[in-house]
Amino acid sequence: MTGAFDPPSTLKPQQVAIAMIESGVAKHRTRAEVVFLKAVAAGVMLSFGGLLSEIISGGSAGINASNPGLVKILGGLVFPVGLVMIVLQGQELLTSNMMIHPMAILKGAIPWWSLPLNWVIVFFGNLVGSLFFAAVLTKYSGIISTEPYLTYAKTFALHKAKDPQWHQIFLRGIGCNWLVCVAVWQAAGARETISKIIAIWIPIWVFVACAFDHIVANMFSVPLGIMFGADLTVAEYIESLFLPPSLATSSELCVSLFQQPISSLETTNTSTSRKLSFKVSKQVKS
Repeated sequence: MTGAFDPPSTLKPQQVAIAMIESGVAKHRTRAEVVFLKAVAAGVMLSFGGLLSEIISGGSAGINASNPGLVKILGGLVFPVGLVMIVLQGQELLTSNMMIHPMAILKGAIPWWSLPLNWVIVFFGNLVGSLFFAAVLTKYSGIISTEPYLTYAKTFALHKAKDPQWHQIFLRGIGCNWLVCVAVWQAAGARETISKIIAIWIPIWVFVACAFDHIVANMFSVPLGIMFGADLTVAEYIESLFLPPSLATSSELCVSLFQQPISSLETTNTSTSRKLSFKVSKQVKS
């Protein structure tokens, strides 16, 4: 039964900001080996969406010839399943942590050294999970070892690594992480599971359809193309699809975007904000 005293379906921006800070504190307090395993799981989960997107796009050659925009939309439509699993299960993804950890540090809830430690652990965890999925669950399972999927996997990897220039990949990484942070932010503000799923789905659909570059998604798709024989070396992959997106995702763009709600906590006089601010101030810096 619904009534006048039912809680709102979404949190206010100030409340979401506090939730992000509290999440950063929780991540800081989690043991390193647990963070690593959660990051491995996140790499696998995101790769499920990547594989599904490649199956849709690679199997739509006829549509792509006449309507390439439609194929981009279809491929983007299925990709978000990975991030939905990550967020709902509380796994560790590098791109969202690049928003959450700086927010907690800037508010003084955790020490600065927690940031590089978390990012390094999560980076390699995501990489291990993505490579495991690409090698074991995709290549050796034979899921896309036949045409037209085999050729598409190689072509897609080459397109990602060799077609754009360095600065273009960097800018695409900014666009991608902006939308990933929007998705995670919106999911944190939603109360019901279906609302969280929709809040995640739409921004991620947009970033994939627009061909922005996600560093963890590339950890699956590009090595998969290399495993299938794409004319691409590991060194070329690192140079083009590790460095630019890493710099882009570690930029303060998304953090600055979401700092406004935190700043507004200092000027608001609502009892809710005072309670939330007090809750964060009680966190122990360790």
